[in-house]
Amino acid sequence: MPAGASPAPKAGERLAKWIARAGLCSRREAERWILAGRVAVDGAAVASPALDIDDPARIAVDGRPLPGADKARLWRYHKPRGLLVSHRDPQGRPTVFQGLPAELGRVISVGRLDFNSEGLLLLTNDGALARRLELPETGWARRYRVRVHGKPEAAALERLAQGVRVGGIAYGPIKAALERQQGSNAWLTLSLAEGKNREVRKVLEAQGLFVNRLIRTAYGPFQLGQLEPGAVEEVNRKVLKEQLGAALGAIDAHRRGPA
Repeated sequence: MPAGASPAPKAGERLAKWIARAGLCSRREAERWILAGRVAVDGAAVASPALDIDDPARIAVDGRPLPGADKARLWRYHKPRGLLVSHRDPQGRPTVFQGLPAELGRVISVGRLDFNSEGLLLLTNDGALARRLELPETGWARRYRVRVHGKPEAAALERLAQGVRVGGIAYGPIKAALERQQGSNAWLTLSLAEGKNREVRKVLEAQGLFVNRLIRTAYGPFQLGQLEPGAVEEVNRKVLKEQLGAALGAIDAHRRGPA
């Protein structure tokens, strides 16, 4: 290359990246598939992942054309209790991803729900979309119905709206209200903007209230509604556009890669 000359523009994207974008697997797993001879380009098997491709239509995995990878998608999933939100668990516990329909391809979660929590979990085929939806800057409230052991005091619930510090961690404002008291248990409704790790449980336990059931009912504009436990339903593309606007177009453009 002559001195001072600019390098030639990169021709396309890495092969493994296209496969991951199509939702079939992670990039690392795609590299293993390539080395195992499962991936072909223009009808010929590829032996190395160090290959840039300008058009995903040239790629096939196990003899099948690569699924369209041009659009980010989002699903509502009703997570049952007793499932881990993880693709793998060293302890062998069941995960939410093991029972999903195969046609979803590889998806990731938007945030998490812990093992014993249930309710609305958003799933997507796009990491950038997941990060966008997780940002506190969106201002989207996470809403919950929570059953606790104890008798909540109205004043204590009202103080949560100012934010609290528990175990050295500062938690933002939480809107909490008593729905009903049933003997030694009570049902509460909670709304919060960020949702740090086990936030609801930790904050309520600091008030002497011990959570024995936690159901997420909404994540921003997306509602659990009448979705049955274990059921999954795709969010309409029109709804996604209404909620994300130009940001969705930018995410889709990135998925398509260079023009």
